[in-house]
This record gives sequence, structure tokens and C-alpha cells, in this order.
Amino acid sequence: MISPSLTDAYAQAAERVRALDKDRWLAGLFVPAGARPHVYALYAFSAEIARVRDVVSDPLPGEVRLQWWRDLIEGSAHGEANANPLAAALLDTVERFALPRAALIRLIDARIFDLYDDPMPTVNDLEGYAGDTASALLQLAAIVLAGGKDPGTAEVAGHAGVAYALTGLLRAFPFHAARGQVFLPEDLLARHGVARADILSGRSTPGLAAALAEAADLARDHLERTRALIGRVGPAIRPAFLPVALVEPFLRALARPGRDPFREIVDLPQWRKQWVLWRAARQAG
Repeated sequence: MISPSLTDAYAQAAERVRALDKDRWLAGLFVPAGARPHVYALYAFSAEIARVRDVVSDPLPGEVRLQWWRDLIEGSAHGEANANPLAAALLDTVERFALPRAALIRLIDARIFDLYDDPMPTVNDLEGYAGDTASALLQLAAIVLAGGKDPGTAEVAGHAGVAYALTGLLRAFPFHAARGQVFLPEDLLARHGVARADILSGRSTPGLAAALAEAADLARDHLERTRALIGRVGPAIRPAFLPVALVEPFLRALARPGRDPFREIVDLPQWRKQWVLWRAARQAG
């Protein structure tokens, strides 16, 4: 049971998810009520880390922000949690469910990449980035739903998180390109004769279309692997994986003929997302 002193912290965490990560907030509505505040605490932490680049003027203050969260999780800034409701909710969740702090640290460290405009070297590097961010978040939520025990979901969380993260990066491609970021790996671009400069200049080419299609195929492959494994996940743990239900409709929208990859950030109406998540929740139960 959550103590009265933490009630407001958890409420603020849920509101932060609603504001910054609406898709995960919608999925969280189908998580059992007792676990929902803790899942939202994880989602709020992830959203806060993911937006660091958006709220700093250059990488150095961004690294300082990330270091603050790293110190908090490692215990050296524990007292400062009282002044930050998101931190208070996160630490309470970590301690209540004995969550692996190393996974949270890796998530923070992976987000250092976001602060710079460095190229993503290889597809393996991209999958690793997705694993340390989205896959880790799915696995942590699964541990919460398992009451702090090992849910046996590491493999499915790995594939599910890569599918979810790659789809999200493809959706955000125009936003990232406009600010000088390219998440498509260098080896994938080279296979299709695409130069990083082409993307940064907003030049759409057949090679770029092929590179984006290959990245979408990679996301689809991980989604299929997720579907092959999800049957092993017990009904009580399945709600942790509900966000992944949105991957397929997003991939279909990304594949729409004639779509300009530099001008349209793909999204779905909220009513459709709610319907997709509701249907997935019913099937999971």
C-alpha cells in the first residue's frame, strides 16, 4: 500500500506520463490498479530521461541532468528525492519491487547518445540502444506485475522493446532529421547508397525509402518474434507488454504509399489507439 506522503508523488508521475508519453499512459490504464502507480513511475522516469535533450541548450547540462538521475539510483543523492516527486515515486518503486538498478543505469547511459549528433554505427548498435531503453522498461514493468519476482520475460521483452523503439524512431524520423539527428545506422544507409548529409538536407531519394523500409522490416521481424514468445507470458504479466500492440498499426501507417518521410510524423487517432489497446488487453486476459 502506498503511504499518504507518496500519494501525490505517484499522482504527479502519472500526470507526467499523460503529458509526455500518451501512448504508454493509455496502455497503463489497462494495468491492474494496484500496480499501475508503480508502472507509471517507471514510465515517468523513462519519459523524463528521454526528453533531456529537449530541455537543455547543449550536451553538457544534459549530461549533468543524467548524472543526477544516475547518482539518485546509485544512492548518492537519495535525500534529494524528497524535492522531486518523480524521483520519490521511482525510488519507492525500485525498493518495493527490488528492481535491478543496473538496468536503470544502463537506460540512463544509453540516453547520452541522444544528447549528441553522432552517427549510429551499426544495426547491432541500434538494437542495443533499443534494448537498453524500451526493452528494459518492458522488463521492469513485468517485474512489477510479478510482484518483484523474476517474470521470465527477458527474451520477449528484448524483442518487444526493439520493435517498439524502432517503430518510434521511424515515426520521429522527420523530427530528428530537422534537428540534426540520424538514428538510421551507418551500415544500413551504406547498403542503400544514402549519405547522412542527404538526410540532414531533407533530400528524399529511392535509397532513403529503401533504408527506411529495411528498418521497418527489422521492427516487424522483432514484432513477429515477440508474438511467437508472448504465449509463454502469464496473463498477470501480459499488461506490461500492451504498448507493443500499437506497433503493427504504426508500421502500417508508416508504409502508406506517397508519404513524405521528412514532413509527416505518423500518429493514430486516440480513439483508435484505445481500441487497439482494449482489444489487446482482452486477448491477453
